[in-house]
Amino acid sequence: MRLLVVSDSHGDQDILIELIKIYQGKVDEMIHCGDSELAETDSVWKDMKSVKGNMDFDQSYPLLQTKEIGQEKIIWLHGHLHDVKKSMQTLLFTAKEAQANFAFFGHTHELGVEMMDGILVLNPGSILLPRGAHKIKTYAIVETTKDTIQVSYYDRLHRPIEELECSFARV
Repeated sequence: MRLLVVSDSHGDQDILIELIKIYQGKVDEMIHCGDSELAETDSVWKDMKSVKGNMDFDQSYPLLQTKEIGQEKIIWLHGHLHDVKKSMQTLLFTAKEAQANFAFFGHTHELGVEMMDGILVLNPGSILLPRGAHKIKTYAIVETTKDTIQVSYYDRLHRPIEELECSFARV
């Protein structure tokens, strides 16, 4: 399985179109974790699946999306209703309740990834307004094999950020 995960594009439709052109047919799913600030009817959503963020005023967006690909179950949400700026506990509870093994979120504009109770919890960072220790505009590619989960972050020019690459062994 190979996934593209992006978040917090805040009105920048051009970068989403660019990502679609580059990754269409090369990933199993293109995921947006909210705060696109685009209409839910925008043409980018034909190829990319999004959720409602706190800055998305179009009420048509779902608050949570799920996807099953083979044996993998993925959830994604924005995170503002799960208080992700303070703790991952509500997000982790939601992922466990959904029996997901991947949980993706945005909202904080800070990239990060960790394995929590067997669930890969990932924030791709913001593709427009990054915050935190890594002030780089980023998105993530998540790839799985039978034995590993590989996470790679890319900058806005689609260059890999090697120091942020990480791999998790399957349990």
